[in-house]
Amino acid sequence: MTAKATELKLDIERIGTVSAILTQPANARACYVLAHGAGTDMRHVSMAKVAEGLADRGIATLRFNFPYMENKLGRPDRPAVAHAAIRAAVDEAARLCPGMMLVAGGKSFGGRMTSQAQSKAPLPGVKGLAFLGFPLHAAKKPSSERAEHLAGIAIPMLFLQGTRDGLADLGHLRPVIDALGARTTLHEVEGGDHSFAVLKKSGRTNEDALAEVLDTLAAWIDQI
Repeated sequence: MTAKATELKLDIERIGTVSAILTQPANARACYVLAHGAGTDMRHVSMAKVAEGLADRGIATLRFNFPYMENKLGRPDRPAVAHAAIRAAVDEAARLCPGMMLVAGGKSFGGRMTSQAQSKAPLPGVKGLAFLGFPLHAAKKPSSERAEHLAGIAIPMLFLQGTRDGLADLGHLRPVIDALGARTTLHEVEGGDHSFAVLKKSGRTNEDALAEVLDTLAAWIDQI
């Protein structure tokens, strides 16, 4: 499916301006506000592959830089700044994609910040949150403290997690998902790490795993 990629500037109130990219296929049926992880920006190859793959499935994406990445600073923004960036991106997606269903989330840090923003005050028009590798805890420090705010979210949530994800021990994540109830879905990518990369001995490629992730995400969007 042919998709148009448009470079944008996103104004974040009282904070500044960051870059954004809207990737929109013809006749898109939804738009996913896609936030990047802590160590990458919106142009990282993994972000581009997600945007292109979703476009092939009829879903637009709006990806954007957090201010720290736009300004080439080493440390991620404070949560309040990250939340403001996400709200600005959601507002812009609603303006650029009128009539489309909006979902939000993203990779690792970006997904967690989106969930925090939603828990503090619902993101206007957003019907669901999708996480591409939710960072439940720091590496080698299994816990579920980072999930405590999720109980305050009332809209559907999709957790796409690799079974080898070092930032989301499934022994801790599964009880979290169960406690959140029917509005929450966990999809486990067998053998995938935090970036959904798989081992060669699995018999699958990284592209196979990514296709599974995107197929699952697109089907979930259609269900909600």
